[in-house]
Amino acid sequence: MRAVVCKQASLEVLERPDPVPGAGQVLIDVLRCGICGSDLHARHHCDEMAAVALEAGYDGFMRSDQAVVFGHEFCGEIVEHGPGCRRTHAAGTAVVALPLLRQGTEIHGIGLSAHAPGAYAEQLLVQESLAVAVPNGLSPELAALTEPMAVAWHAVRRGDVKKRTVAIVIGCGPIGLSVICMLKARGVRTVIASDFSRGRRALAAQCGADVVIDPAEGSPYASAAEHGHLATVPAALDAAVGAMDKLQRLPVPWHHVWRAAEALGAATPKSPVIFECVGVPGVIDEIIASAPLFSRVVVVGVCMGVDQIRPAMAINKEIDLRFVVGYTPVEFRDTLHMLAEGKVNAAPLLTGVVGLDGVEHAFAALADPDAQAKILIEPKSSATL
Repeated sequence: MRAVVCKQASLEVLERPDPVPGAGQVLIDVLRCGICGSDLHARHHCDEMAAVALEAGYDGFMRSDQAVVFGHEFCGEIVEHGPGCRRTHAAGTAVVALPLLRQGTEIHGIGLSAHAPGAYAEQLLVQESLAVAVPNGLSPELAALTEPMAVAWHAVRRGDVKKRTVAIVIGCGPIGLSVICMLKARGVRTVIASDFSRGRRALAAQCGADVVIDPAEGSPYASAAEHGHLATVPAALDAAVGAMDKLQRLPVPWHHVWRAAEALGAATPKSPVIFECVGVPGVIDEIIASAPLFSRVVVVGVCMGVDQIRPAMAINKEIDLRFVVGYTPVEFRDTLHMLAEGKVNAAPLLTGVVGLDGVEHAFAALADPDAQAKILIEPKSSATL
């Protein structure tokens, strides 16, 4: 079969042996595969990523001297079942799958390990237990977005965002756009998106952002007071003293009233949930310095360089900092069904399709944020641009 192989940061279309499904595995024909920002990073920084993974206990992440087939965002059609399969889904069924593959006693990430070739290819192996049938006749193009949209859904859930919460998305690349889509699917009424790129700002609006900001001209936090957010430490101190002044006038002990207000959530200051979707050194610290007090910051962007923050700034503003990765199997399944049921409009993310011979051009095109968001690979296509 034909596949795009990455080695020493070079991408090349090669003939590779046809995959043979092992125990509990199924072989699928790839219908569509998305090009992920992680693929762009791994092409040039996989050794650094492998070092971090090793420190976390995983030794199977790809390295630059290995021949690796990228591709972990995919939709395909079942061709063959391996030994011991339950055959839950018959041959010919369109499926998506969590990109993990069991090889012996080890589990490897599909498309980011030499031990689990990905979907930049005509065929690939997936774990039968992790495959989910595509429902409602959902197109392969949208089904292939299940994986990145599941990342966004996990981030939104980790952010504990409510309908009345103000959500601020910093960076409107593919992951930021996916977060916007999922915030609107959750029913969040106010989503503020910020990006320097005019093209990405336009896509953010198409994905449902209520306010779109060019950070060169304004701040996504400028409307903090309008939403009841405390922007400075003096404002927080004034609010606390003001509350005590009022409580002391009541005919009941003030601490009882305060505890009752806490139980009802009325004593908790309003604050936004901010999604960092850039992944560039300095952005987290900039968010901490600029955000309203008590903000919850969910870090979704993958920063490949060493970064630093000022803990004293985060302490003084009592910032809640959370990091996220991946998703759970049920989040993955639920994301697919949200796409299939029309609860999520992910179509604006799709900006291009190429065949295997066009992957090199697609990687180059994705360097222009005004032109491209998510490019899909269709292995049977001859399109190179």
